[in-house]
Amino acid sequence: MISFLLPIIYLSFISLGLPDGLLGSAWPTMSVELGVPVSFAGILSTTMSLGTILSSLFSDRLTRYFGTGRVTAYSVAMTAMALLGFSVTKNFWLLFIWAIPYGLGAGSVDASLNNYVAIHYESRHMSWLHCMWGVGATVGPYIMGYALTAGQGWNMGYRYIAMLQMILTAVLLLTLPKWNAQETDTPKAETPARKALSLSQTIAIPGVKEVMLAFFCYCALEGTAMLWGSTYLVGKLGMDAQRAASLGAMFFIGITVGRFLSGFMTMLLEDRRMIRLGHGVIAIGICLMLLSSGKGGAIVGLLMIGFGCAPIYPCLIHSTPAYFGEENSQAVIGVQVACAYLGCLSMPPLFGVLVDCISVSVMPLYMGVILIVMVAMCEQLNRKTKKK
Repeated sequence: MISFLLPIIYLSFISLGLPDGLLGSAWPTMSVELGVPVSFAGILSTTMSLGTILSSLFSDRLTRYFGTGRVTAYSVAMTAMALLGFSVTKNFWLLFIWAIPYGLGAGSVDASLNNYVAIHYESRHMSWLHCMWGVGATVGPYIMGYALTAGQGWNMGYRYIAMLQMILTAVLLLTLPKWNAQETDTPKAETPARKALSLSQTIAIPGVKEVMLAFFCYCALEGTAMLWGSTYLVGKLGMDAQRAASLGAMFFIGITVGRFLSGFMTMLLEDRRMIRLGHGVIAIGICLMLLSSGKGGAIVGLLMIGFGCAPIYPCLIHSTPAYFGEENSQAVIGVQVACAYLGCLSMPPLFGVLVDCISVSVMPLYMGVILIVMVAMCEQLNRKTKKK
């Protein structure tokens, strides 16, 4: 039964990534056609992020009541509906309305699926599944690019992704009996009748505050590298913008390839050792960026940071049931995902303020401070939960 569902879960993770890069790739065209400032992209992205955070916090209640299969199917359906709304809209404020279900659909399915995989599958699958998210996040902009290049417009790009999401929704609905049977066979993993934990009860569990901050720091570091890597190459090293844009993708290559390789490494190393290894590789990458005066060092540094980030998020998620118990893992993963999105939402823009006030050259120091806090929180988590 679990083996039957695994391909569906892989498709779901690809589906999670598909919409993530659409707004960024389409916005230069969208902003002109909609007649709004370029900065208005921040309104849409913030709305989506806040919706994702909110639904992540309610994922425990939703999953206990509906079950993982239904939450996944309904969430993908909600995302498909929002994408379809984007595909027929020519007004910015209608896009703002559609951005609400767009974000709400992502958070609960992210937290629910991550918890399901953490309980039922080995760590290698968690790494490979998050690698599949990277595949989806890469393919989405290519689909949008095809629509724009073919003269079909950005609306058609959203429509293509909406159709893919609707197909996945149909597959999920058809396989609901399999999900239900699996959840009935393993009542200790997910028992809808059991009372869900409140936010205050979840945070009161020993170690939860530390893991929340660890997730916040991880996504703060990842988001900063993603958003500002190319700008660093231009501002610090004087690289031309076109070349920097392509070389800035070294971080994405590192994290995607790294997660593929991490899946094999987890067969030899347990989750917390993989997390520590990731911290060490990130530190090497930051040092290369900080100490190297040449372009090569900075480029390799971005690649190393991507490699280092690769195992941390999947292994932290996968170890959650071991740290906090299967009965608490859904609630804990919900707040972890919420904190992860909060880190992405707040810390990269904060670095933009530092760029205006100081210089983009402080990027390695900024990421270094975040890394130190993340390492401290992970080690404190190990102590509080008796993991050595």
